[in-house]
Amino acid sequence: MSENRRVVVTGMGAVTPLGNHVQDTWEGMKAGKNGIGPITLCDADNQKAKLAAEVKGFDPKEYLEINDVLRTDRYTQFAVAAAQQAVEESGIEGTVEPERFGVWFGTGIGGIGTFEREHSKLLEKGPRRVSPLFVPMMIANMAAGMIAIRHDCRGTAMPAVTACASGSNAIGEAMRMIRHGYADAVITGGAEASITPTALAGFVNMQALSTSTDPDAASLPFDKRRGGFVIGEGAVALVLEEYEHAKARGAKIYGEVCGYGSTCDAYHMTAPHPEARGGARAMADAMKEAGYTPQDAVYINAHGTGTPMNDQVETMAIKQALGEEAARRAYVSSTKSMTGHMLGAAGAVEALACLMALQEGVIPPTIHLNEQDEACDLNYVPNQAVKADIHLALSNSLGFGGHNACLAFRKV
Repeated sequence: MSENRRVVVTGMGAVTPLGNHVQDTWEGMKAGKNGIGPITLCDADNQKAKLAAEVKGFDPKEYLEINDVLRTDRYTQFAVAAAQQAVEESGIEGTVEPERFGVWFGTGIGGIGTFEREHSKLLEKGPRRVSPLFVPMMIANMAAGMIAIRHDCRGTAMPAVTACASGSNAIGEAMRMIRHGYADAVITGGAEASITPTALAGFVNMQALSTSTDPDAASLPFDKRRGGFVIGEGAVALVLEEYEHAKARGAKIYGEVCGYGSTCDAYHMTAPHPEARGGARAMADAMKEAGYTPQDAVYINAHGTGTPMNDQVETMAIKQALGEEAARRAYVSSTKSMTGHMLGAAGAVEALACLMALQEGVIPPTIHLNEQDEACDLNYVPNQAVKADIHLALSNSLGFGGHNACLAFRKV
């Protein structure tokens, strides 16, 4: 198989707390729009966490027949919607053999909403009342499977399930499929819909979630006041395509996926390695594959969750990967300050931010960064977007289990 095939992005779709299309999401990021508000998807009266970044105004019937709406979990509905937007924009259908068309789609948790509802039926009404569709609605591969069915993708159709790195790992593995000749196009990205009572309680009890009641003081990456992440939901899909194939058909090209690093800390279930060894190596691997030079103007979309350890360790990782001087020149921001932490979809929405930043020369801000932590001492683009002609954009994702992923993008 060839190892020199270039991989580009020719379509994107989005369903996020900032808007239900790519342009709405990107305009929200540039404007510093806060997608966080009181929880409405479930009863949060007895929950310590009162805030979430919910998708608003989404109607799955715009993308699915009513029978399919009733047979799919919310996370799959988000994924199908984002994928349809991306495929329509790319114009890829009909230009690639179905056997050369694949899917890699990430989720951290899958159909937890379905799991909770059906388990309640089991306890309250007995086993005969559990839906026969419980398992296919719940399992974490179903978003990938439904996308493949809808778009006749007969190549590899796989989920990436690496916690908060799922979306980035999906995109990176999709890139490798095309680069090494196993596919000509892949629908990729990530989806999550886990604003549910059990998920909220679990994250709160492990002290990962912010318990702030003020939407403007809840998701605070790199700020001294940070006290945990705000849970978000949604999906972003990308169509990745072999460059010569895209060029030959005159496709719009958002940018090139030119580097990918995937490592494991091999250290702890939830905590990052204190010396940032895995995160730094993932960045270094992506930068090497992308042909990084010290002359590159760099934007880093940080994992930037707003948990005390993550932000400090990620700052260390950036310095190790780039070197102290280059790290201080780089633009770094966390769009989780606006979208919340979309878990398995986070890497995908942050890839969107990187590609649009390259295209438009605008760096989205880290909002509500008013009291920067001394241990987090880089340029995190506080509160206002800035214009910058960048050459290379990196997206970091760090997941429970020690999973680290970094994607690198360039303009074509």
